[in-house]
This record gives sequence, structure tokens and C-alpha cells, in this order.
Amino acid sequence: MKKKMLLLNTTVLLGLGGVLSTPAYASTIQDMESQKSQIQNQRQDVQSNIKAASDELTRLQAEQDQMKAQLERLTLAEEENNKKAEKTEADIKETSKQVEQLEKEIKLLQEKLEKRNDILKDRARSMQESGGNVEYLQVLLGSSSFGDFVDRALAVSTIVDADRGILTETKNMQDELKTKQADVKSKLASLEDMKAELDEMTVQLAAQKKQKDALAKELKDKEAKNEELKASLQSKDSSLANEQSTLEQNIKDQKAAEEAARKAAEQAAKEAAKKAAEQAQKAAAAPAEKADSPSPKAAPKASSNDVAPTSAPAPKASNVVTVGNRWIGNSAYVFGGGRSQSDINHGLFDCSSFVHWAYSQVGVNLGPLGSVSTETLKHAGTQVSSSQMQPGDLVFFDTYKKDGHVGIYVGGGKFIGAQSSTGVAIANMSSGYWKQKFNGRVVRI
Repeated sequence: MKKKMLLLNTTVLLGLGGVLSTPAYASTIQDMESQKSQIQNQRQDVQSNIKAASDELTRLQAEQDQMKAQLERLTLAEEENNKKAEKTEADIKETSKQVEQLEKEIKLLQEKLEKRNDILKDRARSMQESGGNVEYLQVLLGSSSFGDFVDRALAVSTIVDADRGILTETKNMQDELKTKQADVKSKLASLEDMKAELDEMTVQLAAQKKQKDALAKELKDKEAKNEELKASLQSKDSSLANEQSTLEQNIKDQKAAEEAARKAAEQAAKEAAKKAAEQAQKAAAAPAEKADSPSPKAAPKASSNDVAPTSAPAPKASNVVTVGNRWIGNSAYVFGGGRSQSDINHGLFDCSSFVHWAYSQVGVNLGPLGSVSTETLKHAGTQVSSSQMQPGDLVFFDTYKKDGHVGIYVGGGKFIGAQSSTGVAIANMSSGYWKQKFNGRVVRI
């Protein structure tokens, strides 16, 4: 009888074990957990890439903001240079009118002088024919020019009053002619300088327009790429998030189904055990043995790593050679600019105002800001040989006029200055354009 009871109990336990094992469910969840782990790892990589991309987008946005600010500076510089160009053209027209009027006056004076010359010649000829004053004749014969003749004639005391009046008036006309001729020469020289400045500004405006158009195109291209990158990253992140969410829901549903099946199996096992026990009691009247099933234990542990923050580098000290580096890529050239705080705040300089600003940053005053020019700067220090120039020395170039451009030597055959096409920049003076324009003038402050 005991042998039969043992065989029956063994059969019940084997049946219960078969119901509780549920190999099909365990295999499915294991696969999904493995797949979930792979997706989580993949998502971690994507999230890392998204962070890197976000950092890059932030950097590009800062670069875009900088480019926008530079475009605004170039637009402002273009407007200011256009105003100066228009004023210069108006000055040229006005000066041309003055020159034209002076030339008319000179022509009238010359005609009057020619008539005076004919009158004096006739008087001298008449005096000679009538046996006039010999001293007066010697004056005429010894003169080297008509002007010399007038000067000599006025010095002769024996000249009759009528002749003296004509000669005095002629002398005054000659002096007036010389004054007007000198005035015309001065205005013509001024006109030539203004024309040279206008030509220089025209070149600057063309260079700035080209630079502005290039920056605008670059900005537009980068904005398009940024938007495309942002959309791509967001789409990928959304797709992975949906995939992970779907998988997590599937695992949750599968675990719920497994739990329901486990409970059903437990219930079926209990009922089978109860029935077997009842049958055993009837057969052998012996106490039924109860089987205990171990409960699963799970104690996963998670660990985390802290990332130590990095400290920002300490700022570098600057001197006159490097203090202007902050304006590289953040400035624009304006003819006559940099002489007000507003211009300086917007990075609008010309060559001489930039040099004045740079030296002021290290405590050196190069004279009144409003009147600073290449002409004042070349007399601001001590002239030294170009073979002895050192960083910090002022170097001069013949551009639209002699000493038309100035910069600060930084060493290695280079100088920093406000250039017409780029704004503040470092340029090479040992080759190319600036080597041809360097006139050898070096001033040490």
C-alpha cells in the first residue's frame, strides 16, 4: 500500500512541476528582455549623440549670433561709408565750381595784364622816340621778364605820375594773380586728396559688400543644416522612444500573462494535489504529504558614477599687441570711424582710431581721439629703422596717399590693424600687398 502511495505522490509532483515550469513564456520574456537591453544600450548611444549634437547646435547658434552681429556691423559700416562717400562727392563738386570760378578770374586778370603790357610798351616806345629818360629805357632793356620790368619801373623815381599809376595797378593785379593761382593749386591738391579718399572708400564698400554677402550665404547654409540636423535627431530619438515604450509594454503584458498562467497553474496544482490526497486517504488512510515550493528572490543592484566638473581656464593677460584680438571677426572698417564711444561699442574703426584705442587699453594716451590720424600718429613717438622694429611699434603704409594706413607690429613679419576689407585683422607685411605698400616708416611709442 505504501508503495502505491509513493508512486501516486510522485506522479502528482511531476505533473505540478510540469505546469509551473511554463518554458514557452520564460523563453519569450528572456528574448524581449535581451532585446530591451539592446535597445536601451542603443538609446544610450543615441542620447549621447543627441547631447553632442545639442552641444554642437548650441555652439553653432552662438556662431550664428556672432555672424548676425557682424552682419549688423557691416551694414552700419556700409551706411556710414556711403554717407561719407556722398559728402565727399558733394565737396568735390563744390570745390570744382570754386576752381572753375578762379580759373575764369585768372583768365580775366591775364587779359588785363596783356592790355597793360601793350600800354606800357607803347609808352616806353614813345619815350624812346622822343629822347626820353635814359634811366627809364635802361629799366626796360635790362628786365628779364614783364614782371621784372614792372618791379624795376616802380623803382625808378623819374617815372611820370601817369605811368606810375598804371604800373602800380599792374603790380597789384600781378600780386592778385599770384594769390589766386596759389589758391587754385591748394584747392586742386585738396580735390585730388578727396578724390583719392573717395576711390579708397569705393574699394572698401565693394569689399565690405562682398564680405557681407558671403557671411549672409554662410549663415543661411548653416541655419538650414542646423534645422535638418535637429529634425533628424528628434525623429530618431522619437522613433527609439516609441520602440522602447512598445517593447516595455509588451514585456509588461507578457509578464502579466505569465503571472496569470502561474496562478492558474498553482490553482490547478493545488486542486490536483488535493484530489490526489483524497484518493490516497481513501486508498491507504495515510496522511498526505504537502510539498512546499521555494519562492523566487530577486535583488538587482544599480550603481552610478559621478562626473567631476571641469574648471574654466584662467583669462590671459593682454598687452598692446594682443589687446585688439577681441575685435577680430567682431568689427568693421568705417572711414573716419572709431572716434565716438558708440562706434567703439559697435566695433567700427578706421586704422588710426584702432591704434589709438589699443594703446589706450594699456594706459598710453596718443592725443585727442577726435583728431587722431595717420599724420598725428607718425609724430607721436620716435622714428626707428625698420630693421630694428619690435612688437608694439607702429608701421605705416602708402595706400591711397603717403602714410595712408597704420597698424601695430606683432612680430614675425605681421601686424594688427583695422583693414578696409576685413575690419580688425592680423595681416602679413612680409609678402604680397602689404609688403608692396610698406614705406619703411616705423614709430616707437
